[in-house]
Amino acid sequence: MTVTYTARVANARFGGFSQLLLLWRGSIYKLLWRELLCFLGLYMALSAAYRFVLTEGQKRYFEKLVIYCDQYASLIPVSFVLGFYVNLVVHRWWNQYLCMPLPDALMCVVSGTVHGRDERGRLYRRTLMRYAGLSAVLILRSVSTAVFKRFPTIDHVVEAGFMTREERKKFENLNSSYNKYWVPCVWFSNLAAQARREGRIRDNSALKLLLEELTVFRGKCSMLFHYDWISVPLVYTQVVTIAVYSYFLACLIGRQFLDPAQGYKDHNLDLFVPVFTLLQFFFYAGWLKVAEQLINPFGEDDDDFETNFLIDRNFQVSMLAVDEMYDDLAMLEKDLYWDSSEARAPYTAATAFQKQQPSFQGSTFDITLAKEDMQFQRPDGVDVPLGEAQGDFLQRLLPLGQGMTAGGLLGRRLSLLRRKSSCVSEASTAASCACAGAPDGAVPECGCEDLLLDSGLREPEAELLTVPELSAPGPASEPFTTVPMPSSRGSAPPWLPSPIGEEEESLA
Repeated sequence: MTVTYTARVANARFGGFSQLLLLWRGSIYKLLWRELLCFLGLYMALSAAYRFVLTEGQKRYFEKLVIYCDQYASLIPVSFVLGFYVNLVVHRWWNQYLCMPLPDALMCVVSGTVHGRDERGRLYRRTLMRYAGLSAVLILRSVSTAVFKRFPTIDHVVEAGFMTREERKKFENLNSSYNKYWVPCVWFSNLAAQARREGRIRDNSALKLLLEELTVFRGKCSMLFHYDWISVPLVYTQVVTIAVYSYFLACLIGRQFLDPAQGYKDHNLDLFVPVFTLLQFFFYAGWLKVAEQLINPFGEDDDDFETNFLIDRNFQVSMLAVDEMYDDLAMLEKDLYWDSSEARAPYTAATAFQKQQPSFQGSTFDITLAKEDMQFQRPDGVDVPLGEAQGDFLQRLLPLGQGMTAGGLLGRRLSLLRRKSSCVSEASTAASCACAGAPDGAVPECGCEDLLLDSGLREPEAELLTVPELSAPGPASEPFTTVPMPSSRGSAPPWLPSPIGEEEESLA
């Protein structure tokens, strides 16, 4: 059964992981204690032989051998090879769990698309989900030793209720030498097509959705089969195992404590138990044990997948969803917050402090800027009002030449452009003016245009700036009139700034 310790580490605190060190089931001690005792026993036997059995000449030779093994043992890349291997195995282990065929999505689609409260409609839904569960059982008994021990033969599958005897005959009469876990999925598809012909599935879109969910379910079954078939390359596993074992075989000799009287370098202390060598063995050999346990999670180790539990859960839940829960709805009632504009669930006394915390609006909402930093900057670096930006640009674009005054032709053109730009910008915001509601062909006396202009920009030659009125070809009762656009230069609406050439002609 899977070892779950999530609740023990729900909150980070002082020494939070230290309490996990006392657990035995699923621990590294349970996996490694035999190898650790074997390594320690061999080390102590060599140490005792060096101290009490060998002669002086043999001791000198053994000391040279110790120095040699200790010098060249570091050339074995244990951490590099082992790290990549364990990372690959852990990634593969989690992907295999993601490929477990769960019927939750499929049973919801079956319950929503296969209709009928009569016995035949119920038979359709239950049979469809039984076929899905049968496919999962067939693939799991092919890859999991625990499931195979539960269903060693097809007869056990029939007796468990996943398959009828008639279905068993069809299954065994199918001439195929390959794994036939996919056969119930084909039965599922055929039965869904028959339900569509009978009208139990009301349209082709519902049938398409049902078969799409079946395809996802069958794809997970297929991935489990391929994970079981295609293992991590054997050469990689062999390299890692040889690297770890050869490294600690060299450590058995190279980490021996020598006689300090001989004056060897880094051998000034004589101990009987190699503490740090045992820790190193615990880490590296334990790392290899982790990979050994996770490389096939469909066994019977403490942390292997609980496949039999998943079979029981999936079968029961799927049958409940498509049978007892089919078309079983509670009476519609108004919720507790029906008349509330701001629905908010209550808090208990233990969580009341969370109610006072402000909601997160974004990481930039706490940034404050100085008032001068929030001013828009113009291209020339001068702060001007938005309404005067276009006039200043035209002033720079059309500077007054030598000998030309503001009352000249170029000055009039510039004043006209300023006036028209101001009228256009103000017309979009001052829609309540009386001019806006005037009928076509009538120009009321309104001073809004003069109010928009600065007193210094008004033209003394007002008669030269008169724009001819537009003719309204449509009936007066129409709310919108069509303004004809002549092919040659003609009069334009008063709200449309005309090109400079036209104004120049009118001024002339």
